Amino acid sequence: MVEHVPYTVVAQYPGFELRDYPSHALVSVDVPGDSSSSSSRGFGPLFRYISGDNAASQPIAMTAPVLQEPRSQGQYRVSFAMPRDMALEDIPAPRGSALSVNVVPHQQVAALRFRGSVDDRTLQDKTEELLGLVATAGLIATGPVLSARYDPPMMPAVFRRNEVLVAVAQAKLA
Repeated sequence: MVEHVPYTVVAQYPGFELRDYPSHALVSVDVPGDSSSSSSRGFGPLFRYISGDNAASQPIAMTAPVLQEPRSQGQYRVSFAMPRDMALEDIPAPRGSALSVNVVPHQQVAALRFRGSVDDRTLQDKTEELLGLVATAGLIATGPVLSARYDPPMMPAVFRRNEVLVAVAQAKLA
């Protein structure tokens, strides 16, 4: 079973949930393309990295989800989370300059889950839906909207778990 980035659901809102994510490390690569092609382009170098193509020649367990963040027009950052039992100092350096390791600080995140295939239109629609729901709930989005894909492409689309995620200002919960 693939390890998932851990989180705690702190509140349920109509259409989405608010989660608390602890600090965690990502290995990332910036690639050109639309959401579909950049996902494929980014997956390869990240998979090679966790398969041992890193400075320590160390295999690393696969985690989910694969994260994708728009960086600029036609450019995305694709990321894998490092396993939670791997200390930051134990994460092997990437070979070359295309990949980077960075730490995501503790944050609250609004998450909207959906099933099916993911394409630019779907991501745009789900992004607008999430941002509208967040605003209606009185929360303030503080970062870009990321897409999260949990399942391999060979999984039938109807069963695929996908999400759009956005960091929000720390909510004052009743």
